[in-house]
Amino acid sequence: MNKIGFNNDLYLKMQSEHIRERINKFGDKLYLEFGGKLFDDFHASRVLPGFAPDSKLKMLLQLKEQAEIVIAINAGDIARNKMRGDLGISYDADVLRLIQEFRDQGLYVSSVVVTQYNGQSSADLFRSKLEHAGLKVYRHYVIPGYPSNIPLIVSDEGYGKNDYIETSKPLVIVTAPGPGSGKMATCLSQLYHENKRGIRAGYAKFETFPIWNLPLKHPVNLAYEAATADLNDVNMIDPFHLEAYGKTAVNYNRDVDIFPVLNAIFEGIYGESPYKSPTDMGVNMAGYCIEDDEVCKEASYQEIIRRYYTALNRQVREENAQDEVYKIELLMKQSKISPERRRTVGRCLQLAEDIAAPAACLELPDGTLVTGKTSNLLGASAAVLLNAIKLLGNIPHDLHLIAPSAIEPIQELKTKYLGSKNPRLHTDEVLIALSMCAATDENAQKALDQLPLLKGCQVHTSVMLSSVDIKIFQKLGVQLTSEPVYEHKKLYH
Repeated sequence: MNKIGFNNDLYLKMQSEHIRERINKFGDKLYLEFGGKLFDDFHASRVLPGFAPDSKLKMLLQLKEQAEIVIAINAGDIARNKMRGDLGISYDADVLRLIQEFRDQGLYVSSVVVTQYNGQSSADLFRSKLEHAGLKVYRHYVIPGYPSNIPLIVSDEGYGKNDYIETSKPLVIVTAPGPGSGKMATCLSQLYHENKRGIRAGYAKFETFPIWNLPLKHPVNLAYEAATADLNDVNMIDPFHLEAYGKTAVNYNRDVDIFPVLNAIFEGIYGESPYKSPTDMGVNMAGYCIEDDEVCKEASYQEIIRRYYTALNRQVREENAQDEVYKIELLMKQSKISPERRRTVGRCLQLAEDIAAPAACLELPDGTLVTGKTSNLLGASAAVLLNAIKLLGNIPHDLHLIAPSAIEPIQELKTKYLGSKNPRLHTDEVLIALSMCAATDENAQKALDQLPLLKGCQVHTSVMLSSVDIKIFQKLGVQLTSEPVYEHKKLYH
């Protein structure tokens, strides 16, 4: 069974108390940067087994009467159509999703800020879309020499050129679809503007990773580097913290780089900075809630390997991921791990070699490995899905849940009428066919009932899958990796 390494109840208690303490330290207004994912923090739940993906949301709901939310999105990410890998949607689409999610929870989203704006037409279109929906949208601009040119940054030609974000609550939560969206810069820009308006405002940072009180090369922190390989984030010992307190603490390069800027802003507001280090800015209590370090280490090793395969796939699809691959390979060497540590990999590749065709292997929660191979009727991913729910439901392996006579009409529809060259059923088509059979077949219904048990399972395939199959595994909560090869060699996929 999946082991728990993190005490989520303790975390909620400690974290909420610590945030309240920080709020009480400031006067008129506190800008609280929420790093990582506020909703659906699946990375944290993967590397800290036991961490609930909605933990941050639960804490925020305790403060909702005092709080409003500002969502930041990088104009460059809009232009590049940057995707959230865990959800399979673009960052701009995720902004809309977040707004709706917050509203559904009764939380107030006051505005969206487009950061790093430099005239991108795609950002202008997104702004128009949001404004048409009744949202306030602000623009923050590229500042030459950022973050080292402090005299320019902390001036009317730096932060002063940015739009001032109008807020009405004492607690302003600044969040984003993902890293690199400009959350911290948004907060600092607001501090500059608030100071000019005579408002006493403070700043704090709520970011889970890197975990400041774990060792620099702890697998949990290395997994964070793997997750942000596309941003070139690097974990490092916080030099300001070491100098101020004589103690080592882990932070990352962007926070360390920006700290002199934050100090300069605070000195302009208070005459002195309330923080002596980037680590002081944080309110993260996660490190105190790890109950089984070995469980979290192994979970982090697995995450690094998954990130490695993701980068390899992106490289094959020519998505400019070569540097990501190099960085994660270095992290794997530092961790002394290889892809074979992922149990599904070896079994999958051996089966693919034996049958000379695409294959898949899925690991169930109890550690049992289930395989699936390509046939005339099913693709390997569809086959492994059926085999897994058969095993979970104690259904005989040789029993047909979907009769070949039911599959053939679907194949004919695909090839004869819809123009598909591949007659084999994808995972979504198999599940639809299975649900139709469940109306009259008790075993088919029993198999469908097992689908929730696949959440958190691991699967590896010997070839890259179609977007349809990838999305089905995501929706089922199955964590997928694939060898970085196409099933067929052709110029256009």
